[in-house]
Amino acid sequence: MSRARARLHPALFLAAVSARWTTTGVGTERGLSARPAPQEPGMEYQDAVRTLNTLQTNASYLDQVKRQRGDPQTQLEAMVLYLAQSGLQVEDLDKLNIIHVTGTKGKGSTCAFTERILRSYGLKTGFFSSPHLVQVRERIRINGQPISPELFTKHFWHLYHRLEKTKVPHAGGLGVDRDGSCVSMPAYFRFLTLMAFHVFLQEKVDLAVVEVGIGGAYDCTNIIRKPVVCGVSSLGIDHTSLLGDTVEKIAWQKGGIFKCGVPAYTVLQPDGPLAVLRDRAQQISCPLYLCPPLEALEEGGPPLTLGLEGEHQRSNAALALQLARCWLQRQNHPGIGELKTSRSSLLRQLPLAPVFQPTSHMRHGLRDTEWLGRTQVLRRGPLTWYLDGAHTASSVQACVRWFRQALQRRQRLSSGQEVRVLLFNATGDRDRAALLKLLQPCQFDYAVFCPNLTEVSPTDNADQQNFTVTLDQMLLRCLEHQQHWGNLTEKQASPDLWRPPNPEPSGPTSLLLAPHPPHSHSASSLIFSCISHALQWISQGRDPVFQPPCSPRGLLTHPVAGSGASVLREAAAIHVLVTGSLHLVGGVLKLLEPSLSQ
Repeated sequence: MSRARARLHPALFLAAVSARWTTTGVGTERGLSARPAPQEPGMEYQDAVRTLNTLQTNASYLDQVKRQRGDPQTQLEAMVLYLAQSGLQVEDLDKLNIIHVTGTKGKGSTCAFTERILRSYGLKTGFFSSPHLVQVRERIRINGQPISPELFTKHFWHLYHRLEKTKVPHAGGLGVDRDGSCVSMPAYFRFLTLMAFHVFLQEKVDLAVVEVGIGGAYDCTNIIRKPVVCGVSSLGIDHTSLLGDTVEKIAWQKGGIFKCGVPAYTVLQPDGPLAVLRDRAQQISCPLYLCPPLEALEEGGPPLTLGLEGEHQRSNAALALQLARCWLQRQNHPGIGELKTSRSSLLRQLPLAPVFQPTSHMRHGLRDTEWLGRTQVLRRGPLTWYLDGAHTASSVQACVRWFRQALQRRQRLSSGQEVRVLLFNATGDRDRAALLKLLQPCQFDYAVFCPNLTEVSPTDNADQQNFTVTLDQMLLRCLEHQQHWGNLTEKQASPDLWRPPNPEPSGPTSLLLAPHPPHSHSASSLIFSCISHALQWISQGRDPVFQPPCSPRGLLTHPVAGSGASVLREAAAIHVLVTGSLHLVGGVLKLLEPSLSQ
C-alpha cells in the first residue's frame, strides 16, 4: 500500500482537494459528514442540498459500521421512530397504493417501466429511486419528472426543522451517538425516504413506485407494511458485506419485502435463489408468481417496442407489465388486458403469472419509458457515448452484449478508422478485476479510469458531493483498476499492439496517473483526476456540446495521452462506453447534458 500511495503522490497534489473532503472532530465521532450544517440555512435549493449532505455518513464511520453492525431489525425499528417524529404513522403509508420493487440488476428499470405504464392510464404517479445521476431531486418524481427545486426545498426544510424539534433518544442503530442520544437527523437515504413519503402524500398521488435501496428485509423502505404488489428483478452478487456472499443469502434479504396476502412477482431466477424466494413467500402466505417471458405476451400480436435498449431490458419489461396489471386489477380498473389462456400452470414449483394481451396504454408506456444512464446512447458528431451504470457481474455482461450489438449496427453504416474507449470506475466491495475481465471482449483501444468527481474541486456542485469515501481512497482505487486492466491486457494482447510507454515526465505538472513498470503492456490505459479531464482527453474538442473553455495544463504530457490524442482527433468515429458506476455515469451526463443541471 505504501508503494501505491507513493506512486499516487503527484495526483494527490494536483487534485487540490478542499477542506470539505476531510472528516475530523465531532463529525467523525457521530458518523456524519464533518462539514457543518449552515447555522442559518437559506431557502435556496443548493442550501437545502448542502444541508442534506451533512447527513451523509463519512468513510471512517462506514468502515466502523461494517465491523460492528448492530441488529438490523433495530435499524428498521429506528426508521419507524423517525417516521413518527416526522409527523406520520406507518398506517399513513397504506394510502399511497405502493408498488415495492427489489432486485440486484434491473430494479430501477423495472420501476421506470412500471411507472410509465401506469402514467399512460392517466394516473398521477410518484416514483422514489436511488441513486441520483445529476441532481438529488431526481430521486423523488411526480408524473415521471423530478420534483422542482422549489418543491424539494419546501419539503426539505419542513421535514428538517420538524425532525430537529422532535428528536428523542432511542436505543441502537446508526442514528445514535455514543452517549445513546439521537443524532440530529436520520442519515442521508433515510431522510430522503421519509421526504418521499411526505411529498407523495401531500401531492395526493394515485400510486407510488418505490425502489428498494440495498437489500430488502432491513432496507429503510421496508417500513411499508401494505404494498399493493411487490416485484423482484434479476438477482446476483452485490453488496456482499451487507447482504451476504451467496446469491441465496441475497435472495433471502430481497424476499424480505414480501407481505402476507400481498401478491409478488419475480423474473426467472437460478434454482437456488428462486427456491429461497419461494420458501420466503410460503412462510408468510405471500402469493408469489413467476413472470412468463415477454415473447409469451407478444405472441399473436405486434412486437412490443421498449424505450430502453438492450435484450436484458425485456425481462424488466415483462415484470413491469405484471406489476402494472396486478395494480390495476386490485384497484378494479377495467383496462387490464385480455387473458390469452385461462388455465394456470406451474414452473419450478411456482405458478406462472397470467399471459395476457398488453393494452395500448401498456404498449405506449413501454415505448415511451426513459431512464437516464441505463443503456443510453448520445450521438455527437464523430463521438457516440454509450452510458450504462452496470456495476455487477450480470449487469456488466448485459452491458457488453448491448454495446457490442450496437457497434455491429453502427459498423454497417460507417467507414474509416474507428476508436473504442472505455471510461470506467467501480465503488464499494465489488470485484473490479472480474468486472474488467468481462469488458475485455469489447476490444477497447484505450481504457480510461477516473474517480466519480465531475471536477477536481466540486465546491460548486452540492448534488455530486460524497462524504462516504475519501479522495485518497478514490485515487488508489483507480490505480488498482489500471493495474487489473494491465494484467488482463498483458495476457491477451500482442506486443505490437500494446507497447510499453516511454518514461513519463516527473513532477506535479501532469494530470495523469499512468506510471507503469518497464515490463507492463498497459500502455493504452490512463488515469485522470476527474471526469471533466477524462472527457476533455477523449473528446478532443470534437463533441459539439461539451466544449470546456480550455484544457488543463499537462493534459497531454504522458506519452500515451499525447499519441492517443492524435488518434482521437483523426478518427472517423469514436465509441465511448461509460460503465461500472451509476455515479460515474451521472458525472458524465452532467457534463454532456448541461440541461440536466438546470
